[in-house]
Amino acid sequence: MITAYLTHPYCSLHHMGPEHPESPQRLEAIRARLSLVGLLQQTMQADAKAACEESLARVHPLRHLRSLEKCLPTEGIVTLDSDTMMNPDSLQAARVAAGAVIRGVDQVFKRQADNVFCAVRPPGHHAEASEAMGFCFYNNIAVGAAHARAKYGAKRIAILDFDVHQCNGTIDIFKNDPEILICTSFQYPFYPWRYLRSEWQNVVNTPLEVGTNGPEFRRIIENHWLPALHAFKPDLVMLSAGFDAHRDDPMGDICLEDEDFYWITHLAMEIATLYADNRIVSVLEGGYNPKSLASGVEAHLKALLGLPFTEVP
Repeated sequence: MITAYLTHPYCSLHHMGPEHPESPQRLEAIRARLSLVGLLQQTMQADAKAACEESLARVHPLRHLRSLEKCLPTEGIVTLDSDTMMNPDSLQAARVAAGAVIRGVDQVFKRQADNVFCAVRPPGHHAEASEAMGFCFYNNIAVGAAHARAKYGAKRIAILDFDVHQCNGTIDIFKNDPEILICTSFQYPFYPWRYLRSEWQNVVNTPLEVGTNGPEFRRIIENHWLPALHAFKPDLVMLSAGFDAHRDDPMGDICLEDEDFYWITHLAMEIATLYADNRIVSVLEGGYNPKSLASGVEAHLKALLGLPFTEVP
């Protein structure tokens, strides 16, 4: 498999204060680990380009984009809600994060790569059409999915979200859209406290009880996601890859291991092989323990590269 690895130095310029868990150190931990084990060198590395306004406006109304720009400080940090803040570089970082997913979509449709991992921040899956929240400003994966439809005529896009938090923003943007299938696993009940019930035919909500472990997680995913995916037959598979469902992550109480992230990535690859000509675009969402985040991404990349899972201490 040819796996592209997309990021940008601007992603490290956004910060929300020294105590905030969504910090630039997250990407530093990932890069250090992948370099140490020799995985990064096996990927096709490139920098993202900033998403243009037209691309963002496919999923976010222009008035909302303008509102965010008006909030941007010239210095210091401003607070949008209790856990989402902006510094002067935040929207620049958010634009390249969304732009990475756009470039990833281009790469898989142009056959420059089989699959893509976007190592970006800020994350995106909590960003609703007209509301920034949950550390998120633009909905990166939604921007990429809309680009795939507009530029390549994608008709059946599956978005698989395995973060510990539900992708309320992605649901807000695509609910009742027959061309988008959203499968989301999340600790229940838990933030974001909205859209937690399945009310739309194109959303497979998969709530997980506190303490859910790997074997139970796999059983639930196989029972809930696989039938929907086989019926849908996606022509593009997109992953909102959150690693905060790891047993060592401080944000949640789900007990997954690195091998479970390898497993679900491999499951997505099997679906992509069957229906989507191998096309997978994955984008980083959560993961707030630097060590377990880095090891989870390592397992994810091993699967994308077609390598066997091996546990590295």
